[in-house]
Amino acid sequence: MTDLAAVKAALKSQAIETPSWAYGNSGTRFKVFAQQGVPRTPQEKLDDAAQVHAFTRVAPTVSLHIPWDKVEDYAALAKHAEDRGVRLGAINSNTFQDDDYKLGSICHPDAAVRRKAVDHLLECVDIMDATGSRDLKLWFADGTNYPGQDDLRGRQDRLAEGLAEVYGRLGEHQRMLLEYKFFEPAFYSTDVPDWGTAYAHCLKLGPKAQVVVDTGHHAPGTNIEFIVATLLREDKLGGFDFNSRFYADDDLMVGAADPFQLFRIMYEVVRGGGLGSDVAFMLDQCHNIEAKIPAIIRSVMNVQEATAKALLVDRDALTDAQRSGDVLEANAVLMDAYNTDVRPLLREVREELGIDPDPIAAYRRSGWGERIVSERVGGEQAGWGA
Repeated sequence: MTDLAAVKAALKSQAIETPSWAYGNSGTRFKVFAQQGVPRTPQEKLDDAAQVHAFTRVAPTVSLHIPWDKVEDYAALAKHAEDRGVRLGAINSNTFQDDDYKLGSICHPDAAVRRKAVDHLLECVDIMDATGSRDLKLWFADGTNYPGQDDLRGRQDRLAEGLAEVYGRLGEHQRMLLEYKFFEPAFYSTDVPDWGTAYAHCLKLGPKAQVVVDTGHHAPGTNIEFIVATLLREDKLGGFDFNSRFYADDDLMVGAADPFQLFRIMYEVVRGGGLGSDVAFMLDQCHNIEAKIPAIIRSVMNVQEATAKALLVDRDALTDAQRSGDVLEANAVLMDAYNTDVRPLLREVREELGIDPDPIAAYRRSGWGERIVSERVGGEQAGWGA
């Protein structure tokens, strides 16, 4: 029997980190479509993130991306965030948008390019010191397009060497989160292509190195919840980058493509003790054609719904069915939780938190969207791409 009070308590304490870049313009390799009211500075990104937290109460931190969010005074940026009711979260490195990185960054065959990449990662740790951030998040675009282009084992050696130097720079309470992606932009080999490669490097580095699971970075049909269960069992799951995909790394709103998969992932998180632990729950999405702030609010709500359903699984009944070999009953217990309409429960949770039970409607009534369109005129909008 599920303890409803405990479910509500878990939902109230949930924390979902939003990414600064999701508030800026984004697109595909074909075109970036600019939107009115998009932030022009890291400070304005934080202003928008504060709206997401104000209307959900479960999005208290914001990831930064360097150099996209580079400023002169990071302590002042942290103060700006705190003044608006949020905090700075993970620092994300960028070793993929420089011409020097055409053949890789930390795995590049040229030692000078590798030095440049590692120095950037060390700079990110310096920024963490200034912002009070716990996590350094690393995703490498490094890889090759053709057989024979470079030595596969040699690239792993370079990767290990660079990671070890950065790991040695981490403070006592700081972590390195290593992300993987099975292809793109490289097509023949990717230097961190899967959770096993990321896990092997993190295991060798030590306890402050953890694996990040980006839900869009897997081959079609991959059992992501198995990966989550295994990493939790090994105490090596550092966090998530939540998004949705239909084909490749689409970076659509989490839960939009396969809400059942998101539920299965969150069940393993709950089952493995990941909820309320040091596991970081982050969004990593690009809102190319939809309004950005409502899309991020919707994404947060989608994670909340999947979490609520996972918390409602009757674990005792499920265990009994599994131990007795009752396949249909075990599946039915899981499906009963998934098919539960948790929206009334989440409305109650929000009312008890003192906010509007309908965050999207409340945001639309707030006038913030109209205000930023009228006020953010001129200057260069944040964003990237074509």
